[in-house]
Amino acid sequence: MSWLAAKRLLVTGGVGFLGRHVVEELEKKGCREIFVPRSKDYDLVDMEAVKRLYQDSRPDVVIHLAAKVGGIGVTGKKPGEFFYKNLMMGVQMMEQGRVFGLEKFVAIGTVCAYPKYITAPFKEEDLWNGYPEETNASYGLAKKMTLVQAQAYRQQYGFNAIYLVPVNLYGPGDNFDPESSHAIPALIKKCLDAMKNSEREIVVWGSGKPTREYLYVADCAEGIVLAAERYNKPEPVNLGSGFEISIRDLASLIAKLTGYKGEITWDSSMPDGQPRRLFDSSKAEKEFGFRAKTSFEEGLSKTIAWYEEQRSKGLLR
Repeated sequence: MSWLAAKRLLVTGGVGFLGRHVVEELEKKGCREIFVPRSKDYDLVDMEAVKRLYQDSRPDVVIHLAAKVGGIGVTGKKPGEFFYKNLMMGVQMMEQGRVFGLEKFVAIGTVCAYPKYITAPFKEEDLWNGYPEETNASYGLAKKMTLVQAQAYRQQYGFNAIYLVPVNLYGPGDNFDPESSHAIPALIKKCLDAMKNSEREIVVWGSGKPTREYLYVADCAEGIVLAAERYNKPEPVNLGSGFEISIRDLASLIAKLTGYKGEITWDSSMPDGQPRRLFDSSKAEKEFGFRAKTSFEEGLSKTIAWYEEQRSKGLLR
């Protein structure tokens, strides 16, 4: 049985897309004392609310997943909000964890923290080799400050904080809101909407040339829990799948899997985002035995099936 099973756990963002899968993975490990706060009860941007959360949950281990997230459309429009809220949540959760005497803090970073122009596959040592892609730099830098804090707190206070960097995630439960969704759910929705409305064309942002690596959300959850169990070092660790695909090929694959047979038009006046994203995730396998299991087509098929089921029930549009 995992040593985590005997611990009280606090999972911020535990009702979110990734969080639900992390809680499920913890339960598989035998964890029974898992406190999942709601944002309506605890505003993690407010220090007093963070203090109250620690008093109410009395955790031994924190997995900090809560974040303000969105695609490049919304991050580019609200850079100040994305910077402030993500920075304050991370800084205050870790500071109060230190004050509280927490055993371990698991911080979750973002691929957006990596520099815009670096050679793929991205290695953890590349994190400081340039400025992030402009449309999501404020978000990426705010999340990267948690790494600085984790390493500083380990050095000065002996505080056991680790920092994990997942690549782009997808899967059942993803955000399908067209105002804030990422590429995969946005494309799935566009294809299914076009079929429903008998439209012969969908318009997709950018040139389609950038490449992305995608990690199935349940695989990411497994990686996070393995790290919480087994990893206790200051260096950041990538969590990826090792699979890379261009946005153009991604759109074609989603069209095939959804049954959409119309045209795909590329709006090159809209931003592409980072030119290429591919991780070297060998450290995760070496340090705590993580390797992604779900093939990309299998994961996409599960995601499409989940979304179609939610739409048929009237739970999503």
